[in-house]
Amino acid sequence: MNKKITNVVIAGGGTAGWMAAAAFAKLLGKNINVTLVESDLIPTVGVGEATIPTLHIFHDLLKINEAEFMAATNATFKLGISFENWRDVNQDYMHSFGYIGQSCWAAGFQHFWLKGVNQGVASDIGDYCPEHVASRVGKFAVLANHDRNHAFHTDAGLYARFLRQFSEKYGAKRIEGTISKVNLNEQNGFIESLTLADGQQIAGDLFIDCTGFKGMLIEETLHTGYDDWRHWLPCDSAIAVQTKQTKPLVPYTRSIAHPCGWQWQIPLQNRMGNGLVFCSQYLSDDDAKSLLLENIEGELINEPRVIKFRTGTRRKHWNKNCVAIGLSSGFIEPLESTSIHLIQQSIVRLMQNLPTTAMESGVVDNFNQKMRIEIENIRDFIVLHYHVTERKDSEFWRYCKQMDIPESLQKRIDLFKQSGQVYKTDQELFGEASWLQVMLGQGLMPEQYHPIVDNMSDDELAQFLGTIKQSIARRVNSLPNHVDFINNYCKSTIS
Repeated sequence: MNKKITNVVIAGGGTAGWMAAAAFAKLLGKNINVTLVESDLIPTVGVGEATIPTLHIFHDLLKINEAEFMAATNATFKLGISFENWRDVNQDYMHSFGYIGQSCWAAGFQHFWLKGVNQGVASDIGDYCPEHVASRVGKFAVLANHDRNHAFHTDAGLYARFLRQFSEKYGAKRIEGTISKVNLNEQNGFIESLTLADGQQIAGDLFIDCTGFKGMLIEETLHTGYDDWRHWLPCDSAIAVQTKQTKPLVPYTRSIAHPCGWQWQIPLQNRMGNGLVFCSQYLSDDDAKSLLLENIEGELINEPRVIKFRTGTRRKHWNKNCVAIGLSSGFIEPLESTSIHLIQQSIVRLMQNLPTTAMESGVVDNFNQKMRIEIENIRDFIVLHYHVTERKDSEFWRYCKQMDIPESLQKRIDLFKQSGQVYKTDQELFGEASWLQVMLGQGLMPEQYHPIVDNMSDDELAQFLGTIKQSIARRVNSLPNHVDFINNYCKSTIS
């Protein structure tokens, strides 16, 4: 029998490190020792403040109470993302969570909607999605026995603190210190221990690299390699700053395109998170800072800071006895708030495939293959936003519109344009409703709809569409105001 994993060492804190510590300590802590090494002197990126609904899965596994988590992290609810100026200047759309309309066995709802548009009896596609309508009118409530098609805006620093307290309650051990050396076994090249600046040695069986972009273990030590995706996702810089709230909270993230990238606005209970994602080839850091400051409201809480990144992925997320989680594994820009999802997927998948100290090749290869498929599918979804656009007003947007794209994405675009069908595999993160909203929102309209729609008479189609829309409107009208619900459900405990 090979030796079982007994000591897991997590290098680095932040959201990725403490999510990993929380999961291992809570779910496997009776049999595994969890040690996290981090330094107070090394800042975390800390701007991954918008999530997607899959975070419910992680919190359910750990039995984290939603209201308590939200109150402790100044969190608000998120029902989607408002994309402004993406299709073209002054043309906006919403990518909301949840399901759209009603499908049949042969065709998705979009086919019925397409004929309805042609006949003048269908309205905006979002009118047939409860979360879409609720986000526009600022209403929301968590209801028993209803799908949880909502996510969160949360303070990344407070979330890490919340998870640290949770982890330590279940036995995770935090060691303060800076890693000065990663020690390898001379025979097999596995990581044996970490040496800290004070000389302390931290030995382990399995090492989780949460050291951020540099990947101190996975790349600087194990030289795993990196696939650069900047030719598809050319933005390589961001500037982040926090401001005081000046407007009522909205239950969605704002993504506002500009000539060289886009600006985010993430509303928390006590402040607004702001940032500008841009391509340094077309905009300098100083000009980006000026552009951001000209387009935000409220008093600054901190100084703007520049974050440099390179979109892409490690060629292996798991190499020898090291698993990269979070920014150390790669980075797809934050446009659709997928970073925390990829963190939790890596953690859960790692625990599902926990090896012995021999690090069985089949287990490692299976992990890497699944993570690669997932991150490439997300990559394609993000590239879609940039490439399918009518903007030609800047060199940046002309490049995005004309650039070569992954063959896998081109096939999806062609299929939808020709037939109205949305290609999706069972394991993909983004469902048909997401692809549909973004493709339509960016201006991609199918050339035809499925012939089964013609089985309905014109009057039947109008009634079908009208009934769905009216039912959703009544449901949303019965909900409380989003801010009122927050104040009663999860009012912040942080001043």
